[in-house]
Amino acid sequence: MSRFFVSAADIDGAEVRITDAGDIHHLSQVLRLGIGDEITVSDSFEWEYICVIEEITKEAVVCRIEDKMKFATEPFTKVTLFQGVPKGQKLDDTVRKTTELGVSGIVPVFMKRTVVKDNGGYSKKVDRFRTIAVEASKQSGRNIVPDVNNAVGFNEMMKMLESFDLVLFCYENEDKRTIKDALEGLEKRPVSVALVIGPEGGFADDEAERLQDAGHQPVSLGRTILRTETAGTAALAMIMYGLEL
Repeated sequence: MSRFFVSAADIDGAEVRITDAGDIHHLSQVLRLGIGDEITVSDSFEWEYICVIEEITKEAVVCRIEDKMKFATEPFTKVTLFQGVPKGQKLDDTVRKTTELGVSGIVPVFMKRTVVKDNGGYSKKVDRFRTIAVEASKQSGRNIVPDVNNAVGFNEMMKMLESFDLVLFCYENEDKRTIKDALEGLEKRPVSVALVIGPEGGFADDEAERLQDAGHQPVSLGRTILRTETAGTAALAMIMYGLEL
């Protein structure tokens, strides 16, 4: 069943209104859905609805709510990926795959060894990442769309990390402690986890030191060194296996 995302303001009693122009076009012109067809609608917060299309106009698709249920597919632990900004379109695949795996948020981070420079236009790429996240959420049956944050610097990331129950950073110089070790050593299941991945050149020495001095745990992803666009996806899969399956 086709899935769409709306805000709580678009849900009124027994009725849902889809007002995003792109969604209206996709529903009516690409999927060729019409009056009487069923769709799934998520409020991106807590509830999803089985709806029947009642009206389609250029301004809105009006649907009647047939059933309402709380989210059932979202993981208990909210994992946010802090990804060192890579070159080219590598982050496109990372956004897509981590969304499928259940990531709650993605934050691109400019670090010392980041090759890409932000000359004021990186926000356009973030808009594309958000579109990719929406598409991946629909495809994988997610109840929410992960929040794709505007890019930040290393100092701002360090401040953001203070609010997480657990912070893991994948470090090529860590050869003993694995993600499995870190999760098995927890006294209780964390509600929020930050996963930090360096760019192509890895973390600068002082960046790794700052992370460790702040009490954040370096972890190894195995004996081989993974590409930055692979590392986040692999680490997230390990975390989800360890905490959710």
